[in-house]
Amino acid sequence: MKLNSNFITHDTEDEQVMVATGSTAFAGLVRNNKTAAFIVEQLKEETTLDKIVDAVFTKYDAPRDVIEKDVRKIIDSLKGIGAIDE
Repeated sequence: MKLNSNFITHDTEDEQVMVATGSTAFAGLVRNNKTAAFIVEQLKEETTLDKIVDAVFTKYDAPRDVIEKDVRKIIDSLKGIGAIDE
């Protein structure tokens, strides 16, 4: 899976803003906190759910099952707006 090329990101100090460009069904703006932004950054290259969970687990001090649940939730939300190509 990978971030759809019709979505671009911009990072500020506190958040990441993701905007749909071009021909997408989603016409809006997504504001990502630091954790969601980290996940989106992982999606800029072809990856898998397991690789993203591993990366988040390495970066953050949290139980792996909680991380996996949170990553799945963010991935599902991004899929819902067409931001992920599979």
